[in-house]
Amino acid sequence: MRAPTPPAPLLALEKINTAYGPVHVHFDLDLEVRQGEIVSLLGGNASGKSTTMKVILGLLKPRSGEVRLQGRSTLSLSTPQIIRQGVASVPEARRLFPAMSVRENLLMGAYTRSDRAEVSQDLERVLQTFPRVRERLAAAAGTLSGGEQQMVAMARALMARPRLVCMDEPTMGLSPLYVDRVLALIQEVNRSGVAVFMVEQNASLALQIAHRGYVLQTGRIVLEGPAAALRQDPRIRDAYLGGEPLAA
Repeated sequence: MRAPTPPAPLLALEKINTAYGPVHVHFDLDLEVRQGEIVSLLGGNASGKSTTMKVILGLLKPRSGEVRLQGRSTLSLSTPQIIRQGVASVPEARRLFPAMSVRENLLMGAYTRSDRAEVSQDLERVLQTFPRVRERLAAAAGTLSGGEQQMVAMARALMARPRLVCMDEPTMGLSPLYVDRVLALIQEVNRSGVAVFMVEQNASLALQIAHRGYVLQTGRIVLEGPAAALRQDPRIRDAYLGGEPLAA
């Protein structure tokens, strides 16, 4: 009897090559995110991490290669169409609307939806996950601390009812207290059934919560595997922590 065909990954990038003019950014980039996973893409500055996020969201079309969402190509889709297919974004530096209230920012996450009653239910569900955001609903988003803004950005993404949330440097610029809170919330979001693709420079933090990871250097994947294995890989220790093992 023939073995059943495994389900297609939720997200797959296949042999992606991208460039900004004459500057080549990605070289045959392959990666995937499966349903229910947290996957971290690690790398230093100018490694191509943020460009990877742009390709996934349709903000930048690759010169060659394929992007698939549950087996279907997204290259012909616009960014709003990709969002409607179940991909949400938590961008670097949060990018909230500073003069708008926190409530208004959250509702912007549901702008592609027409099911108003269910949007109201989802808002209540999101606020249960992010109680600090509930406390700040009436405040202008620009008055919040960096950690509070990150929580609002995550909550806004969930208002789209995504299957996959893409997070670009979610711990950047946060105090240690808020870093711990944000990492715990990412895990809580994941336990609710949402896959997470996280671009991150801090390997120690990212591999604490990820199921799998990829390491990107100058546009090429140089390491990949389960997070537990990557934490113990001497190449990761040498590159990120001066030879010290990553925290378990």
